[in-house]
Amino acid sequence: MDLLQELKKHNKRAAAKLITMVENRNPGYQEALKDIHKLSGNAYVVGITGPPGAGKSTLTDKLVKELRKKGKQIAIIAVDPTSPFTGGSILGDRIRMNDLSLDAGVFIRSMGTRGHLGGLSESTKAAIKILDVYGAEYIFVETVGVGQSEVEIVKNADTTVMVLVPGLGDDIQAIKAGIMEIGDVFVINKADREGANRTKAEIEMMLDFSNKEKRPSVQMAVAVDNKGIIEIIDEIEKHKEYLIDTNKFHHNRIESTKEEIVEIIKGYILDKIFNNQHINEELNQLTKDVVERNVDPYTAGDLLLKNIKL
Repeated sequence: MDLLQELKKHNKRAAAKLITMVENRNPGYQEALKDIHKLSGNAYVVGITGPPGAGKSTLTDKLVKELRKKGKQIAIIAVDPTSPFTGGSILGDRIRMNDLSLDAGVFIRSMGTRGHLGGLSESTKAAIKILDVYGAEYIFVETVGVGQSEVEIVKNADTTVMVLVPGLGDDIQAIKAGIMEIGDVFVINKADREGANRTKAEIEMMLDFSNKEKRPSVQMAVAVDNKGIIEIIDEIEKHKEYLIDTNKFHHNRIESTKEEIVEIIKGYILDKIFNNQHINEELNQLTKDVVERNVDPYTAGDLLLKNIKL
């Protein structure tokens, strides 16, 4: 089966096989991605992030169903914590979106973080491109919600939806420096709970000090009851229009692509180090020398780089 040709024909199986191929770094995956890249760049990527228990999966489920009513083709990448036992991903999100998986216009994929500290799988960027060529108009990337490392979602999303819940209290202050600045649309989910208005007021106060040119909106929602969903989609669309009208859409994609190239270079150098027995031995020796204070880490790094033939 010619996977690329089948991908262009909206073949779900081909999309799944290509993502697996990239995740496992199977032979030929880079060549496949080179061809895919030329055809990608059409889908709009929405990041869904926030602390655990905020109801991100339920909200994503409802947003997708609303967009499907408009006939939009959707893909969902649910980035899960990697199972310590199997190395695979914990598929809680796919269980919660079970009825969506029966919709021919929705592609759902769970991806393990595989120990990647940013909260996102290293293969996420590639999966976005694959699903873009597959024909998804909107790609939702839902993250694990593990803290300030969640800022990595910004490198992959055009619009980031920050999902919070009432009763966070001091937790909002704790996450303010990292995650609070990345939201383009804020959603207070489970807004039927006590303290929802107080949480909204706290977020609005923090946004008063935001440096963003476009002030993010703060929406109230009860996703499980389908309340506030249309309003959130409207805000995502408004943010999209703003990005396009101000040329920030193109600028953001340039910055995102630069990050992608840098990550590829880093990966290439690391592969050169860890797949070379001689360099590994030298690394081990230099590590001992650094611990014993015979050499400093910076000099050790310079010595090691000199022996790496790029």
